[in-house]
Amino acid sequence: MRALTARALVFGTSAAVLVLEILAGRLLAPYVGVTLETFTAIIGTILAGISLGSWLGGRAADRLAPRRLLGPLLLAGGVLTLVSPTIVTLLGPALAGGQPVEIVILAVVGFFAPAAVLSAVNPVVVKLRLEDLDETGTVVGRLSALGTAGAIFGTFFTGFVLLASFPTRPIVFGVGAALSLVGLGTWIRAARPRLPDVAAAAVVPLAASGILSLVAGPCEIETTYFCARVTVDAQHPTGRILWLDTLRHSYVDLDDPTFLEFRYSRIVADAVDVYTAGPVDAVFIGGGGFTLPRWLTTTRPGSTTTVLELDPSLVTIAEDRLGLSPGDVDTIVVGDARLTLLELPRGGNDLVVGDAFGGLAVPWHLTTVEFYATVADRMSAGGIYVMNLIDYAPLGFARAEAATLRTVFSDVLVVAPPDYLAGDAGGNFVLVASAAELDPARLAAALSGRGSAEVVLAGADLDDWIGDASPLTDDFAPVDQLITRP
Repeated sequence: MRALTARALVFGTSAAVLVLEILAGRLLAPYVGVTLETFTAIIGTILAGISLGSWLGGRAADRLAPRRLLGPLLLAGGVLTLVSPTIVTLLGPALAGGQPVEIVILAVVGFFAPAAVLSAVNPVVVKLRLEDLDETGTVVGRLSALGTAGAIFGTFFTGFVLLASFPTRPIVFGVGAALSLVGLGTWIRAARPRLPDVAAAAVVPLAASGILSLVAGPCEIETTYFCARVTVDAQHPTGRILWLDTLRHSYVDLDDPTFLEFRYSRIVADAVDVYTAGPVDAVFIGGGGFTLPRWLTTTRPGSTTTVLELDPSLVTIAEDRLGLSPGDVDTIVVGDARLTLLELPRGGNDLVVGDAFGGLAVPWHLTTVEFYATVADRMSAGGIYVMNLIDYAPLGFARAEAATLRTVFSDVLVVAPPDYLAGDAGGNFVLVASAAELDPARLAAALSGRGSAEVVLAGADLDDWIGDASPLTDDFAPVDQLITRP
């Protein structure tokens, strides 16, 4: 085999494996969410495939004619890549839920086989290039370096270019089709098969492509970060529900911006009404459907609203599908809130609302003492921070987050139904924090006044509830491990 061909094959197959690894996160997200466990399962699966594929590929190269083996390996790797999104789509609903075992199983059935088969190409190419034992180290080292370079290229090119330009599935199908065609050409050139055999081999990727076109993915709209869809509330014709991956994220009434369907959003509104008055300057961390910013603009004329939203596509969805109009929000800043918050002036904000999610979990870097120090620095002396989070018994994340807020703010309240606080059920918790004193009785009266059953924890009762939970810091914030999923 010519040196240039060998280098191209090693570089290309290694790049393809890492392209698949990066895209696996997006393919799994609609079923198991985007969590540390998701990426751990994907990375572990791909590494296991690389390990087993390299080992078995080397053994096969010593026992079979490597020149005849190379084409079928590339063709098989291409076909397995082509069908991986469909496998995930078909099995994803049965393995949904986000538990570690389910995530690992879905990652393995979707991506282990293509990673293993494509990784078997490298030792076969090495075998073909070993013409002199005196140059074994040079050949192996050079091809190993090119394989690593291909993996680096696949990682950067996918994360920075491909995902910003194309949906996930067309990228996977393009990579799979390219591998299949290269494999078919390599097999024909090496084995000189009969025409009927060539036709039979070509049918495989063509048939796979045809089947794939009939199996639609779960995403109505694929953004850079989420699998998004908008549904109509069957019981409320003007109601629209924004789903992001597995989570019912936002509810918007197209005709009434003051209508708050979700329980947590009504609690946030209660806290705002109790602890602030008149027009306020507000920052919302996380836009989603922009429900709460629009509620504030409508109920508090003269208020200013700044929304920090990571995903630009969600802004477009809100404008096109959820009725977001000019004037509903004063300023939308697109980018990671940890960074964009630093660009806001210090002090002056009467209200900051934390409502950012990646799946069921709040992104870990938006949960730490260091982050809340930045939040507090952007708030007025009597301003309040109101946070929405989700947790289930034993409430490891909810208790740790309350402990974290208490490290930064003078007063903290936790609001949730009694069975949530007792650990008998779970869902949304609302935390309120301020440098000023917060009267829990006022918020409890507001909740009771509208017939709500939530309890407000404060003072010694909150201390008992937090227990031995430790504050989260940038050095240690295992949110995905602390949160319990239903």
